[in-house]
Amino acid sequence: MTKHHLLMMRPMMPAAMQQIDAAFTVHKLWEADDKDALIAEVGDKIEGIAVVGAAVDAALMARLPNLKIVSNFGVGYDSVDAKWAGAHGIIVTNTPDVLTEEVADTTLALILMTVRQLPESERYLRAGRWEKDGPFPLTKATLRDRRVGIIGLGRIGKAVARRLDAFKVPVAYHGRSEQSGVTYGYYASLTDMARNVDILVNIAPGGPETERLIDARVLEELGPDGILINIGRGTSVDEPALIEALQDGTILSAGLDVFEDEPRVPAELIAMENVVLLPHVGSASVFTRNQMGQLVVDNLTSYFETGRPLTPVAETPLKD
Repeated sequence: MTKHHLLMMRPMMPAAMQQIDAAFTVHKLWEADDKDALIAEVGDKIEGIAVVGAAVDAALMARLPNLKIVSNFGVGYDSVDAKWAGAHGIIVTNTPDVLTEEVADTTLALILMTVRQLPESERYLRAGRWEKDGPFPLTKATLRDRRVGIIGLGRIGKAVARRLDAFKVPVAYHGRSEQSGVTYGYYASLTDMARNVDILVNIAPGGPETERLIDARVLEELGPDGILINIGRGTSVDEPALIEALQDGTILSAGLDVFEDEPRVPAELIAMENVVLLPHVGSASVFTRNQMGQLVVDNLTSYFETGRPLTPVAETPLKD
């Protein structure tokens, strides 16, 4: 049986790669000495793209006249021009649900690490200062008597909120609209929510609608005891404004898993003791990444076997 031709932008988890290699004729873009020449050679054969951590823009898709599906590794798909794809009959899929709990765990860990200055206290111990200088100073912040505001109460946001419920921490949320069946307080205005919470947790997706959503005004409303946690997208935060807010005490601290220009992290952030920095590891366990890779494979095989993928994104809805 003739195999469908698939373009892979970058390598994925070995388990996913093995299945993709077995099921498709795979053209591995990262192995090509001349990527443009490869696309020119096989472009009219390509019916699917499997992508992780690379841009799939309109210019690329326009060079693939028979492209039918883009299977994205990750719940966020702002690197794929899904609107253009939808307008041209191309399905885009992502990998929701399978990473929800892992990212929620990481979010809560980042909150605790930041609030209690745990990485800073570990560095204090490793430097021998406990023995030399005495106990680590009492932390200024605690989860007690704090309120958390979540930007983006989707699957991950709700999972974070459930964890905070167990800690008896009040939760509010901001989004495009109020959700039914949710008991958490809703703020239509982000600045109003920032003014009324102590910890702001960003889980919003990337893209033009959320670009620099958390700006100097939001940080000012969060206030001198406020903490920003970002596990959504780095582009959602005005990074220069955040650096200034941390330097001048507009907010107390920040815990960041994502950055505006990854993997480049501003030196000003790295130099700060009151900031917790993680290298975009929200879902980065072998277990969860294998689950994500499997869903990439399952979306592709389901589409080519039945005409219907499992998890199409909103911009490319299935037609009845």
